[in-house]
Amino acid sequence: MKNFTQNFKTTSINLRYFLGTILTIALMIPATAVSQSPSPVDLGTSGNYVVLAKSGISTTGTTSIVGNIGVSPIDHTAITGFSLILDPSGQFATSSLVDGKIYASNYAPPTPTRLTTAVSDMETAYTDAAGRIPDYTELYAGDLTGQTLTTGVYKWGTNVLVSAGGVTISGSPTDVWIFEIAQDLTVANGAIITLSGGAKASNIFWQVAGQVTLGTTSDFSGNILCQTQIAMQTGAAFDGRALSQTAVTLDGNSITLGANENSLDKGLALYPNPADNVVNLVNRTNISLEKMMIYDINGRLVGQTDLRTMQGVKAVDVSSLASGVYVVQIIGDNASIVKRLIKE
Repeated sequence: MKNFTQNFKTTSINLRYFLGTILTIALMIPATAVSQSPSPVDLGTSGNYVVLAKSGISTTGTTSIVGNIGVSPIDHTAITGFSLILDPSGQFATSSLVDGKIYASNYAPPTPTRLTTAVSDMETAYTDAAGRIPDYTELYAGDLTGQTLTTGVYKWGTNVLVSAGGVTISGSPTDVWIFEIAQDLTVANGAIITLSGGAKASNIFWQVAGQVTLGTTSDFSGNILCQTQIAMQTGAAFDGRALSQTAVTLDGNSITLGANENSLDKGLALYPNPADNVVNLVNRTNISLEKMMIYDINGRLVGQTDLRTMQGVKAVDVSSLASGVYVVQIIGDNASIVKRLIKE
């Protein structure tokens, strides 16, 4: 009996020691944060616009926009640089810079009412995004350069920066990202927001209380819900929506919406067009490109550029071309697309 009691005590001590060791080891292993994809932010009717602003939209240089743009409560005089042509219906205007319609609060009904609703929906979406419970807070002290971000809600009480090294947003086509930024968002010159794994720009939401600045020749993706100004600098490219509660300023930019990642027809853009000395080719598809061929109106090959190392945006020198109209053929994996280029 004595031996049994002693053995039982020894076994109990060993068991406590074993469990204590396991607990100690477990506490030493860093936890890995795993978050489920949040539900997307409902943009309401503001999602019908690629650019929507309350106090104005301006452009210098030759900007290229695919989608509708609008201003309210300010009137059409706050849309500058677009050489507006009012439609006979009086409900919208057009511009050579916009592949879509241009709306203003003083155009004929039902435009004013629709714009009022769209602006209200934009503000509601901003509040929704700002109120989401974060999965990650103050990550990387606000410097996202060189990082890879998976699905989730991110929150910063500081400025957020993406330097020239860019940032990768990685996830599936159904994943959602929400970024809550209490101050400014700055994307440096040449920085690229890279989408991987099937991630879509339409599922990315940047809620920014301060100013958004997209630097020269940067390449940005997502829906911007900004409480102040969105400023795109010379040559910046943007796949998504610019929704501002003040103004949006543009300078020779390319803005597209929801490009089909498997379609060269929808996923490629040339800007500025007309071009002077340089034209930028933007590839928003998952298709690897091989080369770009430029032909004059007589079908003669006058230029060729290797695209095999291209990442996002490629600047193509066209300074040697005479003024006129050219046909551009862009060739990728078992696919090609033809676009028109005007050389000034």
